[in-house]
Amino acid sequence: MSEGLFITFEGPDGSGKTTQIQRLKALLEERGIEAVLTREPGGTPIGEKIREIILDRENGEMDSLTEAFLYASSRAQHVAQVIKPALEAGKTVICDRFTDSSIVYQGYGRGLGDRVRVINQIAVQGLEPDVTFFLKLPPQTGKDRIKAEEQDRMELEKIEFHNEVFHGYEELERMEPERFIAVDAARSIDEVAGEIRLHMCRLLEKAESEMKTERQE
Repeated sequence: MSEGLFITFEGPDGSGKTTQIQRLKALLEERGIEAVLTREPGGTPIGEKIREIILDRENGEMDSLTEAFLYASSRAQHVAQVIKPALEAGKTVICDRFTDSSIVYQGYGRGLGDRVRVINQIAVQGLEPDVTFFLKLPPQTGKDRIKAEEQDRMELEKIEFHNEVFHGYEELERMEPERFIAVDAARSIDEVAGEIRLHMCRLLEKAESEMKTERQE
């Protein structure tokens, strides 16, 4: 592929994204595809500093708009410094969270609505994922998987907040069925990985077929 594939993982905290991202990287490497793993907020030295501010449990007074702008600032640096250069070099990028997280956490969870989408359209310079794996897990189940003393500022939010976030994810799933692939994350790690593998193999076969067609033309 002349330009790499951009894959994102979304889902409630505790849904197992990190594990599944590692499994997907292994699958891509089996096929000889170089994959860059990254995360949000973070992914760059500047982004990681912003991450510390956002997730610090002591920053409970943070305003919702401040939070939204911090996420977007981290993302703008991430896109410019890491994601776009990797894609332009033909590498596949797998990102733990992207714009969808801001839309559901700040747009739905914080009640900021479409302002979050507008802020992030500026931050990402038109970049959108080719495919998003939504690890679907009831919010309470996800919270129960993380020890209370290990929960960050966002994870510590009340269950009502996380329920609104989950509702936002379901809305995105409904609105963008071609991009948003929901996977039942309540199952075993191997079962979840198997379903993601199946979807990914289909996507790769489709991409290879399209490239062959382009060459023939």
